[in-house]
Amino acid sequence: MQKKSLTKIKYLILTLKFSSQRKLLLNLTMKKIILLFSFLLAVFYGKAQQKTVSSVRYEELENRIQQEKDKLLVVNFWSTTCAPCVKELPHFMEINEKYSGDSQFKMILVSLDRLADKERVLTFINKKKLTAEVILLDDIKRMNTWIPRFEKKWDGNIPVTIFYKNGEKVYFNDGEMSKEELENVIVKNK
Repeated sequence: MQKKSLTKIKYLILTLKFSSQRKLLLNLTMKKIILLFSFLLAVFYGKAQQKTVSSVRYEELENRIQQEKDKLLVVNFWSTTCAPCVKELPHFMEINEKYSGDSQFKMILVSLDRLADKERVLTFINKKKLTAEVILLDDIKRMNTWIPRFEKKWDGNIPVTIFYKNGEKVYFNDGEMSKEELENVIVKNK
């Protein structure tokens, strides 16, 4: 009888030991899952979030375009207050994501919002999860000078998208672009 009691006690001790080990293992596994989820969330959230918006003058933007050698560069001029601009941005983000691993592709979104609205632009970028680089062209007073330097046919309306290959303009699109149009121009000029 005493032997049976000892066996039951040993069994209970082993069961409790196994149960606490199982709890510990589950606890560690949950911690790893939470840590992994937090890391992935930070990576994806950080990728979509631009922390600041650089403001540049026309000459700086022109130099930047020339520096992007050996690439197809898509430069989209837009504004947060332009409905067709905002409507086409999801297409641009899909395409930007598609080519994100391609070192010979780059997209820059050039905001024509006022410098005073810089915070609104940053809020818009984060709300819409824009993944392409966004810069603010702070040169509105001289737009009659720089617009024809980008494209003689450009009347100043937006959205406008200009495609450059190795620093040279290869395509100009005045107005909203569909995803298919954007994709076709990229494939044709890559």
